[in-house]
Amino acid sequence: MSQSYPCGVRIGNGYDVHALKEGLPMRLCGVDIPSEKGFVAHSDGDVAIHALCDALLGAAALGDIGLHFPDSDPRYKGIDSTKLLAEVVAMISGSPSPAATKYEICNVDITIALQAPKLRPYIDTMRETLAEIMNIDKSQVSVKATTTERLGFVGREEGCEVWATVLIARNDIYQY
Repeated sequence: MSQSYPCGVRIGNGYDVHALKEGLPMRLCGVDIPSEKGFVAHSDGDVAIHALCDALLGAAALGDIGLHFPDSDPRYKGIDSTKLLAEVVAMISGSPSPAATKYEICNVDITIALQAPKLRPYIDTMRETLAEIMNIDKSQVSVKATTTERLGFVGREEGCEVWATVLIARNDIYQY
């Protein structure tokens, strides 16, 4: 027999990867990054926001980014991924939401694996951009960048991979 009970907090994990190609734009966390290579994608290719969307949707048990924004839909061709993130935030916060429960974002932790270019100069702007879209404080957003020491497809500068973890809480239980 299954028992139903409210869970006040939930954790979500997201992962995404995109190939790199010369002559395409690179955008991460809603920030344009000067680079000779950019992301091959149906949308703007913001692999970090895609992983974040998956983490948020997963935490709220609302599926994944492909369910809500399929790459087979021409409406999403070239779309700015910050718009997708804003829609996901609205979904989990209940404005309006398919979720029976409304959630607030407690914190976000993102790790970007990219051999080049170096992302340190852009991290603060990335955090500010994401915080603004999610309507949370910058202190609730962590963005880290790493290389793979030239190992694998990331090390060969063929692609980028991103992991995102989020903590959300029911807004009818926890007040901040």
